[in-house]
Amino acid sequence: MPQATFTVDAILFDMDGTLVDSTAGVVGAWETFRETYPAIDVDHILSSAHGVRTVDNLRKYCGLEDPDKLKEEAERFEQAIVTSSVKDGRQGIVLLPGAGKIMAELSPVRFHPNPSWAICTSATRVYASAALQIAKVPVPDVFVTADDVKQGKPFPDPYLLGAENCGVKPENCVVFEDAPSGVRSGNAAGCKTVALLTTHSKGQIEASSPDYIVQDLSCVTIRRLERGVEVILDI
Repeated sequence: MPQATFTVDAILFDMDGTLVDSTAGVVGAWETFRETYPAIDVDHILSSAHGVRTVDNLRKYCGLEDPDKLKEEAERFEQAIVTSSVKDGRQGIVLLPGAGKIMAELSPVRFHPNPSWAICTSATRVYASAALQIAKVPVPDVFVTADDVKQGKPFPDPYLLGAENCGVKPENCVVFEDAPSGVRSGNAAGCKTVALLTTHSKGQIEASSPDYIVQDLSCVTIRRLERGVEVILDI
């Protein structure tokens, strides 16, 4: 199998669909919200909303505009992800293939003053913290959530902030993403981008123009260096 190898100062990970699988909970949350907003098309939302901030999805699909109501409903939605992820025998929030091995390698270099990786998610801090705890993912010092940026993915803000908080230039970072909106965010930030085929079709991913495409993190090897990390992709 061909490989690509490169070195970066920091890795910027998306969370849902990249490190953890919360699909069961997301489906359950939208089904719960259909009780309040009966006009929403859950199947359509599930095919297009992944990787976008909850507040932006609720604004788009539920017609919410009031900031206080948006915040309240976003919190309710993300709590519903956690509670519904195990409802009716669903699998819950779990690590995706390859994520455990990578986290074991990177866990010691997640702290300031020189962190080698970050998580940059479209989820709120409350939900993201709960999801990482459930999936047993170590939380890095650089943890960018929907609460930290004015504009979420596909705008570059989350990954620009992640690079800044790691103390490195975005062009010396690599982004790992599963959603087209997230790949576009990483590209706009000037980062190298690696897309995973965990939630979208290859055609959808190719349309977002990542630098590399792999199946999932089991196709990725990470090695800590004295400064930065080496990334090896099985492509």
